[in-house]
Amino acid sequence: MSENAPPNQRQSQDQDGDPESLSIPLLSNQQTVNSTSQLAIVGANLCPIESLDYEIAENDFFKQDWRTRSKIKIFQYIFMKWLLCFLIGGIVSLVGFCTNLAVENIAGVKFVITSNMMLARRYEMAFLVFSLSNFVLTLFAAIITAFIAPAAAGSGIPEVKAYLNGVDAPGIFSVRTLIVKIMGSISAVSSSLLVGKAGPMVHSGACIASLLGQGGSRRYGLTWKWLRFFKNDRDRRDLVTCGSAAGIAAAFRAPVGGVLFALEEMASWWRSALLWRAFFSTAVVAIILRALIDVCLSGKCGLFGKGGLIMFDVYSANVSYHIDDVPSVLVLAVVGGILGSLYNFLLVKVLRVYNLINEKGIVYKILLACTISIFTSCLLFGLPWLASCQPCPSDAPEACPTIGRSGNYKKFQCPPGHYNDLASLIFNTNDDAIRNLFSKNTDSEFQRSTMLIFFVTCFFLSIVSYGIVTPAGLFVPVIVTGASYGRFVGMLLGSQTDLNHGLYAVLGAASFLAGSMRKTVSLCVIILELTNNLLLLPLIMLVLLVSKTVADAFNGNIYVLIMKAKGFPYLEGHAEPYTRQLTVGDVVSGPLQLLHGIEKVGNIVQILKTTRHHGFPVIDESEHSKSPVLYGLILRDHLIALLKKRAFLCTPVRIGVDAFRHFSVDDFAKKGLGNADKIEDIELTEEEMGMFLDLHPFTNASPHTVVETMSLAKALILFRQVGLRHLLVIPKIPDRAPVVGILTRHDFMPEHILGLHPLLTGSKWKRLRLKLPRLLKIF
Repeated sequence: MSENAPPNQRQSQDQDGDPESLSIPLLSNQQTVNSTSQLAIVGANLCPIESLDYEIAENDFFKQDWRTRSKIKIFQYIFMKWLLCFLIGGIVSLVGFCTNLAVENIAGVKFVITSNMMLARRYEMAFLVFSLSNFVLTLFAAIITAFIAPAAAGSGIPEVKAYLNGVDAPGIFSVRTLIVKIMGSISAVSSSLLVGKAGPMVHSGACIASLLGQGGSRRYGLTWKWLRFFKNDRDRRDLVTCGSAAGIAAAFRAPVGGVLFALEEMASWWRSALLWRAFFSTAVVAIILRALIDVCLSGKCGLFGKGGLIMFDVYSANVSYHIDDVPSVLVLAVVGGILGSLYNFLLVKVLRVYNLINEKGIVYKILLACTISIFTSCLLFGLPWLASCQPCPSDAPEACPTIGRSGNYKKFQCPPGHYNDLASLIFNTNDDAIRNLFSKNTDSEFQRSTMLIFFVTCFFLSIVSYGIVTPAGLFVPVIVTGASYGRFVGMLLGSQTDLNHGLYAVLGAASFLAGSMRKTVSLCVIILELTNNLLLLPLIMLVLLVSKTVADAFNGNIYVLIMKAKGFPYLEGHAEPYTRQLTVGDVVSGPLQLLHGIEKVGNIVQILKTTRHHGFPVIDESEHSKSPVLYGLILRDHLIALLKKRAFLCTPVRIGVDAFRHFSVDDFAKKGLGNADKIEDIELTEEEMGMFLDLHPFTNASPHTVVETMSLAKALILFRQVGLRHLLVIPKIPDRAPVVGILTRHDFMPEHILGLHPLLTGSKWKRLRLKLPRLLKIF
């Protein structure tokens, strides 16, 4: 019996060397046994993880608690759910606005000072200010992340996605993680690293939702008893889903896109009630952001101005296209899908290299981040010197050359009346670069060589910038890279198409997003809300569908690849073909620890100390059967709670309902991972060890069970869709042991199954492979 789902880290690649294989995670300590312990890379550190209990334990105590609830308490429970959704939307919108405000002002001051020095022809001093400010900002983000909250490193979307799939990790939703995620994201994005803030916003929204759901943080004395209504994983999961939707809505001012992103990308379980609450949260985000935008329009936001993707439409134009334009759009979509899959492939390889460096300690993590910062600064400052100066257009919609932070016409080293088009893209925030790329009526303002250099630079910088010990999102870098790719394609087509280059930039961003993230509906709505142009809908739908289809032939979703590489036991929504050839009896393993309905305290303590299992079948002797019968399943945490309360009996007799008076719902409330009580902390006397515990009132008498001859594929679908932690396997033939074994998340992992049945490897669903030289396979 195994508790969690570690990818069984064994080096058992199939014969084709599948680049997407789960059997080569980033973890260096390989495990070859079906164990209850689970390790995964959470943020930047190796941490133990566990499965979540989404199933409600319907024991007698739970039923009695619900029977005694008044209508007022039930109304209060429902009201608190909606109130928390409102608070999630309000707080996340404020965090998103302040993050954009801080990034635009910090980066704006840096670019203004650098531009002023360039205007004064103090090039060396300009480079020193630019590179040193980037270095300090990156160093600050790396230090606070490495020392205070390593779980805040990276995007955060893989960790949140794994949590919503049923995997818990310590510290991913703590107060420290939230603060470091916000501050680190501001510093990293302001430092000119090609990283985004959408992913960190999703993680921040999930942190806010989790903290509100558990009533705050006891460690820091930030607790509110009136918020402690949600003491189980099921309610917290719903709140975290609403938080992730609000995060996307705050990052792109896309409320409907945020809901769809949570549905399509994040959540593994969904229902109509959750849809309403998620939509309510994102609606609150949209309303508050609209009010804050009005404040900025009055000039009270410093250098914010038009900055930030949440502020203004990036593409508003009347679009006209014809059937003749479709072939070129199809080519753009196909190539975008191939580039997106290549992007995913290279990113996972870079993460493996970075992990070898990060394993050596915190100093190496910080040195890696600083090295990437120095390299990025040198590249960004040096590349504009390769671009030729362009004369300012006579009908320019803004001042040329641009003086200040943002704009399409950066002077850089050019003479008066000229501008450097590459500097106009590089010496801006990512948000302003996207706005420049998407802008209409700018077909003649960028050169082909400039766009090609910018595309290649963004492609590789976004890969090497992800994986360092700072908060770093992938959404915005992928949009920037895709937009430059799309605009370059528009330039190549030239007069052969009626579509302007700004529209090609939008389509290129869509193709790259679909090629990397493999989503369609949510990305379509996000792009439409981002560009505020419904006329783009048919072309965007076409590009997303084609790009995703092409990319799926090579590898998977970037977030799923990162999760698998980090060691998260993620359950896919589909069953592999080989699982239909196996029954649950072929993969369930032992030894199985059983408890009797009335068990001796010493036996319970011994089992808890010698195993790490989190669920134990409870059996009873039956007068009508020679073999015992299954009564139900009891959780480890509940056993420890009973031992702590010392609800012992001197004789092995069943207790009545009166025993419930000694317990409250808080005694069995789920604690965060790492904060749970441990059996080693409970000290019992010899006399107490000889007493008894009646487990019947606290045992889930209706656990999910499957017969041992059920196909593994069918059991997998049941396990995932119901959100189980334990699935009991019962015998098909009577007069045997009442339980054959327990299926947990780990038993459905491909590494475990193919480790037991290696001959089935050939029946895995195979994708096309990118064949690379063997030299690259060492990574």
